[in-house]
Amino acid sequence: MSYQTLTLERRDGVATLTLNRPDAYNALNLELGRELFHAVLELDEDPAVRCVVVTGAGKAFCAGGDVKDFADNLPRIGVLVKELTTYLHGAVSRLCRSDKPVIMAVNGVAAGGGFSFALSGDLVVAVESARFTMAYSKIAATPDGSSSYFLPRLIGLRRALELYLTNRVLSAREALEWGLVTRVVPDAELAPAVDALARALAQGPSKAFGAAKRLFHQSTWESLETQMELEAQAIAASGHTEDFANGVAAFANKRQPTFKGR
Repeated sequence: MSYQTLTLERRDGVATLTLNRPDAYNALNLELGRELFHAVLELDEDPAVRCVVVTGAGKAFCAGGDVKDFADNLPRIGVLVKELTTYLHGAVSRLCRSDKPVIMAVNGVAAGGGFSFALSGDLVVAVESARFTMAYSKIAATPDGSSSYFLPRLIGLRRALELYLTNRVLSAREALEWGLVTRVVPDAELAPAVDALARALAQGPSKAFGAAKRLFHQSTWESLETQMELEAQAIAASGHTEDFANGVAAFANKRQPTFKGR
């Protein structure tokens, strides 16, 4: 499938999805939202892809929803926003539920829905110059894109409310200290740092990665006993995978395992 507002590259088990509306700071309009959703579905179904990287073209990661579009479509804003969030939320949900680790490579400003989208990654690598802000209340909007789910879990209710109510802008270093970002790198080192991380993850046990991701998300609402039962079921299921057999054999023979994502 060809895309107009994003680029999609696959190499050595790693897919790199780049939001590509640099003149609009990669703001999400309906076309980009729709293409993002379809690209994520395509990657989720591609067995050759074992790690996904999401980044932005130009100076920004993503400036959130395209406010100009909102202003131009006020008579039908409810329909527009519901369609856009259907695409964005579908992409977030599919990435979170996927076996493939997802790295958000934040190359610049992440605001509004772009901030929310960045939070949903399994790992977040940001450049020193990156900035993070919710920005929603500036236009009298409420959060979307998963931030009301992830923020209280990552940083607590007080800080989540502070970010929404005050539109505080966090530097990359502050985001790291708060636990929103996994790693901060110099601007010039983003590509090689993310590439090395993605290649390593692409060689990992994909089925186990996916099951672990789902367990961690489920743990936020399940009881202790239910969560332990889910753990028991998941680890028993992992024991039937080819990667598990290879992993335990390699461990027993003191050699490095070779995982194939099966």
